Amino acid sequence: MIESIIALSIIAFGILFLRKKGDTSMYKFLIDQTATVYDKYAPYSFRTIRQKVKDMGQEYTTKEYFVQVAIFAGMAFGITYLYFYNMFISLIYVVVVVSIIPYLTYLRCKRIFSEFIFEQIQVYTTNTIMEFQTTQNFVKAIEGVYNSGVLESPVADDVKMMIDLAYRNGDIDESIQFMNDKYDFHMTRNMHQLFLQITREGAKDSNDVLENMLLDIDVLVEGVYRDRIDRKNFHRQFIQYGLLLYAMVALVQYLIGIDNYLDLLKEPLVQIALHAIVLFNSYFLLNGEKYYNENVGAE
Repeated sequence: MIESIIALSIIAFGILFLRKKGDTSMYKFLIDQTATVYDKYAPYSFRTIRQKVKDMGQEYTTKEYFVQVAIFAGMAFGITYLYFYNMFISLIYVVVVVSIIPYLTYLRCKRIFSEFIFEQIQVYTTNTIMEFQTTQNFVKAIEGVYNSGVLESPVADDVKMMIDLAYRNGDIDESIQFMNDKYDFHMTRNMHQLFLQITREGAKDSNDVLENMLLDIDVLVEGVYRDRIDRKNFHRQFIQYGLLLYAMVALVQYLIGIDNYLDLLKEPLVQIALHAIVLFNSYFLLNGEKYYNENVGAE
């Protein structure tokens, strides 16, 4: 194990040295090969999501990823060395922590993509209602939204599929079912249900109902954006609290003295207890990060 760590350290140092010297050929080769392997084995859905995040300009650059790795490795080494005063154990934790970064990238990209989809669905519903007020025809309304260019892929592609299904079947039932299954939002289901009723019952004056639905969508969107701000603030405080839990061992060392603490480290049960504390705190942070990125508050 220690040989592998040393080898990886030498390789990392060599890459950084070559990059600093301006020889980026080896550096670029390794990055390209890593990307190739990732694209081959990563789930297709996540590859699509990550590409969209890149297109939106919100993907981390290579430099930002290196900084992230350096920060995570430095914090992992510092915290675990404070617990165990053992460089070998600290290096093992560094490897484990750095290996979690791809998972955090996955969570972050999913959150950004989910927020993007919600914004696109907001645009879709709002513009469809406004188009319908002019055309009084659901298919013509979604055609107008699609042709206006306000939607982006993949929502634009799915709206095009709705249009094709409507013309192929001669009704809007399958189109609406397709969109409801693809984007399970209250505002899409409510809007589609309203248009189904208008189409089937032939309502003569639906402007008031549509205006009320626009107001409901505005209220929902305002609540979602307010929730995002609150969640970001809570997330920052949550991370600070989680990191503070790691520092409790410093308080213990201050109270009992560093020499007494080092003597305690010789006890196997103490070692096990400290590992349990580190792992529990890490699980606490990781689980909170998962909750923050997966529950985007769209509905």
